Amino acid sequence: MGAMFFGLMLFTLGWTLIDGSESEQDFMWHVRKIPRLVSERTFHLTSPAFEADAKMVLNPVCGIECQKDLPAPSLSDLEDSLSYETVFENGSRTLTRVKVQGWVPEPTQNLTSQGAPVRRKRQVYGTDSRFSILDKKFLTNFPFNTAVKLSTGCSGILISPNHVLTAAHCVHDGNGYIKGSKKLRVGLLKMRNKGGGKRRRASRRNRREVSGAGREGSQDSLKETAKAGRRRKGSARRQRAADGRPSFQWTRVKNTHIPKGWARGESGDPALDYDYALLELKRPHKKKYMELGVSPTIKKLPGGMIHFSGFDQDRADQLVYRFCSVSDESNDLLYQYCDAESGSTGSGVYLRLKEPDKKRWKRKIIAIYSGHQWVDVHGVQKDYNVAVRITPLKYAQICLWMHGDDANCTQG
Repeated sequence: MGAMFFGLMLFTLGWTLIDGSESEQDFMWHVRKIPRLVSERTFHLTSPAFEADAKMVLNPVCGIECQKDLPAPSLSDLEDSLSYETVFENGSRTLTRVKVQGWVPEPTQNLTSQGAPVRRKRQVYGTDSRFSILDKKFLTNFPFNTAVKLSTGCSGILISPNHVLTAAHCVHDGNGYIKGSKKLRVGLLKMRNKGGGKRRRASRRNRREVSGAGREGSQDSLKETAKAGRRRKGSARRQRAADGRPSFQWTRVKNTHIPKGWARGESGDPALDYDYALLELKRPHKKKYMELGVSPTIKKLPGGMIHFSGFDQDRADQLVYRFCSVSDESNDLLYQYCDAESGSTGSGVYLRLKEPDKKRWKRKIIAIYSGHQWVDVHGVQKDYNVAVRITPLKYAQICLWMHGDDANCTQG
């Protein structure tokens, strides 16, 4: 089964030719000049309440045709949306205003729809085409090792030794920070040695039996009852470790960055175009991570396909991989019918393209999976699974969050 899956991966991820009219030059990472995003001023805000309920589906989203009728955003509008909030581990919060330099407006994307039928309201369409990654050789190696799980129930992707990219709605509902995001943690898959958990558990049990010898009374009984409850709570995790299956190593989040285009507060509805957030980990990891890339147009996607892996809630603690074709695109969004369930939102959408002047191929993140949304198309509500594209401006913003300045963010 593992060999069959590996062969399928090579076929779907490694193709270079789609038909006779396309060549390797069509599927290459092109170096692009990135506009500068400069921090102008930072303000201290009141600490958030962390009381909002997690919400994924927004009010009907302005679709591609709808967006074509809207005026292009002004520079001041973009600067307002790209300004950002930072929430720190101690609960404090700041707002940083930014200036955009060297920005050239991109032309509006043409429609690419091929008459896709209206779908029913669900995130898995027809036959479920998802793959559960169960082989530890795949789980612990690139690119699958870059997928992480958030304590709020979403997914994310490692983009540096210290940073995780995810969806903004995983920590903020557009008006306020959601419950559980104050002490946000990130779970990285880790393999345990088979039998190690059993030995450690037996050792702890022996120590308790020795230290508890000769004790009597209700107080001791209550303590033992409490310990038994904790043991039952962690039994599933320890069993996975004992069987050599992966478990999660949880790391606290040091701070969280969210663009004001999403974190509108009471000033307006969140914009789906800005449903992304960056988490800085309290301690670095040692895993291989995936680099950022600027999202190409559909015509530059091999086979028109995208790929992402996350922790869908209907497959408990299993990493789920999927690939599918993109149906439509706008300047900021990819519309597709990738099979996915809640829990996978926040996953990094990636491509494998050839590097310029080199013979090797490289995977990069080009979007963040936002989830199921209703979109207004020609006045009719259609449902899609939507991903937020990493545009040059968003690349500049995420890069600024990672490095603290734009010195390393001139090309993408």
